[in-house]
Amino acid sequence: MRSLKLSIHHSLPQLEALSRIKNSLTKLKHEQNDKVSGIKEDWQNETCIFQFTALGFTVSGTLTVHPSRIELFAKVPFAVFLFRNKISKIIKEKAIELFS
Repeated sequence: MRSLKLSIHHSLPQLEALSRIKNSLTKLKHEQNDKVSGIKEDWQNETCIFQFTALGFTVSGTLTVHPSRIELFAKVPFAVFLFRNKISKIIKEKAIELFS
């Protein structure tokens, strides 16, 4: 397994950023249920410990909401890691939409 790390800055109050992320994840689960399975999401204050399977690949990690940034740490299979730049770009674009 390889690691994917992202830090995304935001200017929202921490609780607002946290709320938007939780709502977005709930929406994503319903919209992508045909592509993503085995979704596990455990929130402990501002940190989410997650795991899911997409296209046969299992991804796990943590997402932490800090006062001015979001930190994502994920363990991904090597085949997924090869696309890390594209994945990172998509996540950052979605975060910009979510936090604007």
